[in-house]
Amino acid sequence: MRRRDFIALVGEVAVVWPLVALAQQSQHPRRLAVYTNLPEGDGEAQRNITTLQQGLAALGWIEGGNLHVDYRWATGDPSSTRAAAAELVRLAPDVILASATEGLAAFRQETRSIPIVFVSVSDPVGQGFVESLAHPGGNITGFTAFEFSMGGKWIEILKELAPSVRRVAVLFNPKTAPYFGLFLRSIESAAATFSVESIATPIQDMVGIETAIMTLAHQADTGFIFPSDSYTSIHRKAIIALTARYAVPAIFAWREFIADGALVAYGIDRNDMYRHAPAYIDRILKGVKPADLPVQQPTKFELAINLKTARALGLTIPQALLATADEVIE
Repeated sequence: MRRRDFIALVGEVAVVWPLVALAQQSQHPRRLAVYTNLPEGDGEAQRNITTLQQGLAALGWIEGGNLHVDYRWATGDPSSTRAAAAELVRLAPDVILASATEGLAAFRQETRSIPIVFVSVSDPVGQGFVESLAHPGGNITGFTAFEFSMGGKWIEILKELAPSVRRVAVLFNPKTAPYFGLFLRSIESAAATFSVESIATPIQDMVGIETAIMTLAHQADTGFIFPSDSYTSIHRKAIIALTARYAVPAIFAWREFIADGALVAYGIDRNDMYRHAPAYIDRILKGVKPADLPVQQPTKFELAINLKTARALGLTIPQALLATADEVIE
């Protein structure tokens, strides 16, 4: 072959190869499985998924193009979470995005090989999901939800809003919040500082929540803390309605509770985790192992206050607290 012909052939290959690669990529898109711990019709769930999709698109992963995405949504029933995880694993995705502790636990039971990126999981080391934050090991990495010292901040904010509070009930579902003991530790420590009695109140269902609120509301000067818990997130509208019916001050862990009428929320920006998760998904799809991607801790926290609810409870919000709020609903 003459040199000129060889160079021409190389040039043709250089042009054709990217086109062939693109064609193959479109014919064989990568597969992402997504499990979110909120129902499909939940506004916050849709906001998080939109953020995820936009982040992936910015990195070149177009849903329906070079990326196929299978979604599953929470129902509040642990058995449905396990079923969703098993079904998604059977689809053999290239990577899984799992939300919340029960979601990650369900996927961990199903696979130790498919890469998993988690969001909104508290204490992944203590729960045995990863070896350490810096070196996760195995097939799991992601973005943690809370520092447990925040329990003290919830007590502090609740006392600022309702100075008369003398006892605080901490409501949680042990099945969906197995890490609750770590929150309780910081809450109890802060409660002693503010001369407040803390009452650990495990619940299993909405009947238990209503019974607990109704019973404790009859005790004067009682407030409520609802830590991070996917069960209470799913049932937040019913829970907020109960706190309104029994006229009790309550603080929650997520901003979306405020839009539904809750008094106050302090916690991390959940949507921010979905903003950062695409970078990890992208790197894994390009060959990086989850074990080599350190678990990220939250850096963005937000305080939200509902003034309408405060007025209904007869509470006056201190100006200093209002000044520090990231969102105030009139």
